[in-house]
Amino acid sequence: MQRPGTDDNNVQMSDILCDFCGKEWTLERPMVEGHRGACICGECLTLAYTAVVIDGSATAPAGFMCELCRENRPDAGWKSPATGIAACFRCIKQSAGVLQKDAESGWKKPAAKK
Repeated sequence: MQRPGTDDNNVQMSDILCDFCGKEWTLERPMVEGHRGACICGECLTLAYTAVVIDGSATAPAGFMCELCRENRPDAGWKSPATGIAACFRCIKQSAGVLQKDAESGWKKPAAKK
């Protein structure tokens, strides 16, 4: 999402906020953009990926709307404890793949605990 009052003709990194925690985009906090400008930061993506993909513990209610794809989803999802907004399993996996491929981000998919 964009910070309220952002100049559309001069958008800066600090004008882009994570929809799931509200923190701004920085070089240390990479972001992935979903459909219609929704963004998830690496920190939230780590939490979501760990919960849904690794632990198999969905926290989003049945029939929730995924903020990233803007679809009502019947599958597992993660609900942000900070904002209450949710992301679906599909978008979490896809976003993790995209962010990990961006070498400049330095973000890596969380690994299962042994």
